Amino acid sequence: MTELVVVARPAELARPVAEWLEQEVNRALTERGRCALALAGGRTPEAAYRALASASSIDWKRVEIFFGDERAVAPDHPDSNYRMVHLALLSRVAIPADQVHRMEAERPDRDAAAREYERLLPRALDIILLGIGSDGHTASLFPGSAALDQRQRLVLPVLGAKPPAERMTITPPVIEAARKVVVLASGEDKAAMVARALEGPLAPRAVPAQLARRGIWFLDQAAAARLTAPRITA
Repeated sequence: MTELVVVARPAELARPVAEWLEQEVNRALTERGRCALALAGGRTPEAAYRALASASSIDWKRVEIFFGDERAVAPDHPDSNYRMVHLALLSRVAIPADQVHRMEAERPDRDAAAREYERLLPRALDIILLGIGSDGHTASLFPGSAALDQRQRLVLPVLGAKPPAERMTITPPVIEAARKVVVLASGEDKAAMVARALEGPLAPRAVPAQLARRGIWFLDQAAAARLTAPRITA
């Protein structure tokens, strides 16, 4: 069942997202002693990561960080998801380096890198944070991609719809197995696909973000504009 949190402006997303993440990370630590947290790149979650870095109640020594996707660029490249997450969050908290599992998508043999990464993944992530593109993609699962049909592999090399095209991504079973799924979206360019993802006929090959339909969605008012009854809730 989808849960919606709608704010008036994009700048107002960071606080409720960070508060939710803090609560759910601590819940996982209480219930299971560890938390496996998968993060997304892109511009939308950056402010939330900075806010989360200020959450003093999290015992980061018991948190494992994973990524939903990565571009085939060096970790210090401006397009690197890892770089953004490192600058906004990881460099600001006391998390052991060996508990941060970067996707090494820049390696020449991306299939080997993907197979190694899927061996690192737990059976079920405690929390996975995702975004949605204006084309309906999530992670680097793009509409029509053969990766959407994958049931055995957990991580695959793929080609994205825009440069840098070469990427690595988790596959649908990883999203489906996650204990908690959270999606962030802002801007009117996302509104049509947010509506299709949450209220349209179920067709994840056309709208891959529907794989996260059961999660909690944090939206600004512009991204929520085409939903049946969008209203500000936070």
